[in-house]
Amino acid sequence: MIPNNDNYENEFEDDLATDFDIENEPSLTYAMNAERSIFVGKVDDLEAIQQAVLKIINTERYEYEIYSWDYGIEIQDLYGKPVPYVMSELKQRIIDALTADDRIDSVDDFTVERVGKNILNCTFKVITIQGDEFTMESEVKI
Repeated sequence: MIPNNDNYENEFEDDLATDFDIENEPSLTYAMNAERSIFVGKVDDLEAIQQAVLKIINTERYEYEIYSWDYGIEIQDLYGKPVPYVMSELKQRIIDALTADDRIDSVDDFTVERVGKNILNCTFKVITIQGDEFTMESEVKI
């Protein structure tokens, strides 16, 4: 004989609490001075997100065991590829890398231009979940 579970869902529906708020954790982190490779205090909110964007686009994905597989950007496999292919692929890779951070809503307004034989300059706008936006620029060697 198979038990009848018709009342199973109804029995526990009243016990579930649905009147809670989801809060984001603070983004307070150490401030980095990339030129001197030192920490110089702490940053929060928009400055912390800007610093996170710099770290993400300058960290090769899957290379460092300390980071999860969602952290960083895949650039190494683009070395030696035709420049038009790299220029088109770079946009999607930046979007994928940055939107993995839950503080970033979207990445828009891309411009990718060749500034040297093997160097691309990429400029884009990052929009946060709070509605703030800022422009970032990155040089990519291919």
